[in-house]
Amino acid sequence: MERLPKIALPFVVLLIFIVILISKSAVTIDSGEAGVLYKRFGGGVVTDEPALGEGFHIVAPWNKVYVYEVRRQEIFEKMKVLSSNGLDIQLDASTWYKPEINNLGKLHQEIGEDYLNRIILPTIRSAARSVVGRYTPEQLYSSKRDAIQAEIFEETKKIVDDQHIVIDEILVRDVTLPPTIKDAIERKLRQEQESLEYEFRLEKARKEAERQRIEAKGKADANKILSASLTDKILQDKGIEATNKLSESPNSKVVIIGSGESGMPIILGNQ
Repeated sequence: MERLPKIALPFVVLLIFIVILISKSAVTIDSGEAGVLYKRFGGGVVTDEPALGEGFHIVAPWNKVYVYEVRRQEIFEKMKVLSSNGLDIQLDASTWYKPEINNLGKLHQEIGEDYLNRIILPTIRSAARSVVGRYTPEQLYSSKRDAIQAEIFEETKKIVDDQHIVIDEILVRDVTLPPTIKDAIERKLRQEQESLEYEFRLEKARKEAERQRIEAKGKADANKILSASLTDKILQDKGIEATNKLSESPNSKVVIIGSGESGMPIILGNQ
């Protein structure tokens, strides 16, 4: 019984060593993450094997695992850029990005964990300066925001695609101009709108006048045609027809045949 503690001591030490070894070797990858394995005695960063996925992993204690978030992430950026005529413009943009999980090892080896500040942000700033420099403040303020957003995205994506990074979208949230320039543009836009409204009213009045002219000409032409078609004979026939109808009515009357102008009858009556 006295020798039992001495016999058990090596087992206790071994157990402690195993626990320490497991704690140093166990790696847990959380949801939305992936791991890059670094083999200290096996060639460094593993680039020819898939990244370690979510869950529990056992690695050699002398190796190391670098954990990356592989979900879509978002970064907000405020940038000072120049327009085509040299005015300061503030651009507020956000970028959706993530690492390429299939090339996570290459990303770690070639760029490292700080790829956001090393690659993404400098590229976006450069693309924004290049794109905004093609436009005037008036274009930036009004109609060209969607075009600017698309061009910045395309220029950024062109560079970043070779860096094992995925850019999903770049959103231009706000374009801030100097107050004096903004006021001048708003005045100009109001004047242009008022001018367009005035032109619209003039065009509407011109169309209404043209309609009335055409309508009057149509009536005049109709009267002219009607007058040309009414001969004396037709008028006499119409008069005789009207006289017959009047003579048949119950109202008392006196009809004098041939006493009117052109030989038309004259009708006299109390009604």
